[in-house]
Amino acid sequence: MNCNSGIKEKQLSVVMPAYNEAETIGEILKVVLEQPSVAEVIVVDDYSCDATFAKLTELANSEPRIKVHRHTVNLGKGAALRTGIQNATAPIVIIQDADLEYDPQEYPKMMGPILRDKADAVFGSRFIGSEEHRVLYFWHSVGNRFLTLLSNMFTNLNLTDMETCYKAFRRELIQSISLEENRFGFEPEVTAKLSRSGARIYEVAISYHGRTYAQGKKIGWKDGVSAIRCILKYGLLKK
Repeated sequence: MNCNSGIKEKQLSVVMPAYNEAETIGEILKVVLEQPSVAEVIVVDDYSCDATFAKLTELANSEPRIKVHRHTVNLGKGAALRTGIQNATAPIVIIQDADLEYDPQEYPKMMGPILRDKADAVFGSRFIGSEEHRVLYFWHSVGNRFLTLLSNMFTNLNLTDMETCYKAFRRELIQSISLEENRFGFEPEVTAKLSRSGARIYEVAISYHGRTYAQGKKIGWKDGVSAIRCILKYGLLKK
């Protein structure tokens, strides 16, 4: 079965935060733009100090679907996502990292429940189904599952992968949510606020091609501590 069947063209705004991703930005944008559902790619350069912004500018000059924004100081992934989400115009918004860990060919999976009017938000889970994934860090997987469990305890959801990058939303929904976190706290914050909004949330299985720290992986233990803070902060909010 063709995984693109039933997917209308140009329904998707791809929001891509980027920080020092000069080695992968061209390749990931090529794959993203090959997907028939993509109306625009909003890339937010978070004040990279390598050639990322120069490459983005060159690519945007030859591809009108690439829309580039640049922060004048490094603010963090969450801040870059806020900028990108605010500027999205297509009916569905999806988050895409600027590395090669997540496969844009799986956009139809992410969009499917929304297009069938079953969901308002869709999380791509690395921990369900039989999709391929690179075998990497044991303690990272333990940490991800712990953070998901803790988040679920406060949101009363039964997610398997709260920390996943791949999250898709109806545009009007995600743009209506007031987001505050500047770094990786975006994940627990948006999960808590989606739950509180009453949004219909689905999960689908996705593949995962993780990279090592030598290859540019940025998240660390301090971000895990921050995630716990955010789970408690937004989980305890009454509004």
